[in-house]
Amino acid sequence: MTDVRQHATEIQEQFSDHLDVTVDDVASRLDSLVNEYKVPMEEARRSVVSHYLDEAGLERDEIRSGGGTEDAQLADIDTDEEWLNVTAKVVDLWEPRSDAVGQVGLLGDESGTIKFTKWAKSDLPELEEGKVYSLGNVVTDEYQGNYSVKLNRTTTVEELDQEMEVGDDSEEVEGALVDIQSGSGLIKRCPHEDCTRVLQNGRCSEHGEVEGEFDLRIKGVVDDGVDVHEVIFDEEATEELTGISLDEAKQMAMDALDTTVVADEMREKTLGHYYRVAGPTMGRYLLVDEMETLSGPVDVEEALIKARSI
Repeated sequence: MTDVRQHATEIQEQFSDHLDVTVDDVASRLDSLVNEYKVPMEEARRSVVSHYLDEAGLERDEIRSGGGTEDAQLADIDTDEEWLNVTAKVVDLWEPRSDAVGQVGLLGDESGTIKFTKWAKSDLPELEEGKVYSLGNVVTDEYQGNYSVKLNRTTTVEELDQEMEVGDDSEEVEGALVDIQSGSGLIKRCPHEDCTRVLQNGRCSEHGEVEGEFDLRIKGVVDDGVDVHEVIFDEEATEELTGISLDEAKQMAMDALDTTVVADEMREKTLGHYYRVAGPTMGRYLLVDEMETLSGPVDVEEALIKARSI
């Protein structure tokens, strides 16, 4: 029961400002799932947290996952669901695509840039383009290797009377595409609002078994002759690279009764050809937002041996 009690204490602390719930209440729910129904602890914990989120009328990114809030530079953000303080300039504002989103755009600091989302129900002040803010209690999110931050009801916003030079975190790579990794082609993502996790065997790591929505992506390796670079093409970049649209990919998979045919077709069309790709780098990946076809093909097998050694 010690492990259950520890998890129960952490969950109770997460909701202490929102619900009148005791450690004993939480421990009882966890104990029932883990010991009576044999649910793995991590899945049981997610289930109990989801229950209290519904009871409190909160979103998951409005509660802490534990630990303190640290100051961070935007280029150093490489962890999902982490609570941070950032000082950044509003570089650009975009038109929200959902009524649930109050503002969406690009933040920047000396290290680079990152996307931000401010929820409509957060009751936070409007951010103005070109101004610098101290933002406390933002929570990180990840999509296709691309990290962003969310501003919610717990976030603090303070406008600063200062200028800030925004750094450039983009990179350009020129070389041969020598590998398309697993998890590429026609994939399915969790359909829950603002959850973009790729499903594994029909399951989202956050929301369990779900129907899923189709998407296209390529996780590839580009060899520039000296080093190999891992790159990610989103749906738009994947269609530009391969000439295969999402609808065409779904039809191919339906005809073959197999989604892997899509990635196979993409490999045939692209491997061994030279490309110039550019975009921001997040962790180990370059996220392609610009590309140009150069020439090809090259000896893929020889380059692939090198690529797989990374």
